[in-house]
Amino acid sequence: MAAKAPRTAAKVPGMATKAQGTAKGVPGVAGNAHGTARGALRMAEVQRRLFTVAEYHQMLASGILGEDDRVELIEGEIIEMNPIGSRHAACVRRLARTFFEQVAGRAIVSVQDPVRLGDRSEPQPDLALLKPRPDFYAGAHPGPEDVLLLVEVADASADYDREVKLPLFARAGVSEVWLVDLEGRTIEVYRHPTAAGYRDASRLAAGEEVSPQALPDIRARVDQVLG
Repeated sequence: MAAKAPRTAAKVPGMATKAQGTAKGVPGVAGNAHGTARGALRMAEVQRRLFTVAEYHQMLASGILGEDDRVELIEGEIIEMNPIGSRHAACVRRLARTFFEQVAGRAIVSVQDPVRLGDRSEPQPDLALLKPRPDFYAGAHPGPEDVLLLVEVADASADYDREVKLPLFARAGVSEVWLVDLEGRTIEVYRHPTAAGYRDASRLAAGEEVSPQALPDIRARVDQVLG
């Protein structure tokens, strides 16, 4: 899911911007009342235009968004992701190797690919273990019911992942999420989703092992994942 700390929304038609300027020259605002209107405009903000997954895909198909644009759809907003740093990329590769070596056909290892979570969210987690399917999800991106494990690797984005991504994953019903915190040198494990968040959470450090609940014989050492 790539370093996912959002900084700005992608510049696409319909995205909100703060109202600028004063009432001077605004049609329909009387000149002798422009002081009051000016104050109102300073406080006003254009209502955000939220997008559906279908509209998001249309932007990709029409070229408004390019294949190389590092964006994802979160709760209707198109979020621009940070570039992937070398430490982040190395961690994803180590985890991917661990999964590829141990999964043995019992799951599909998906690396930085989209997962559809309802009509207004399509994040791109760093890694996911998916239920096997003969077509490898060629017909449509996997949904939460297809995800055995979702992994986000965070360097500068841990707070955003905890405050925005984890509640989203829980509401969608993703059964298990790992948050690899490169700065904190830990792996946080979240299980048993509810509408209010994950019921079970634990934090593992160097010297400990972590296993997906759906495939408990797969083992990853925390210090080896972190490097």
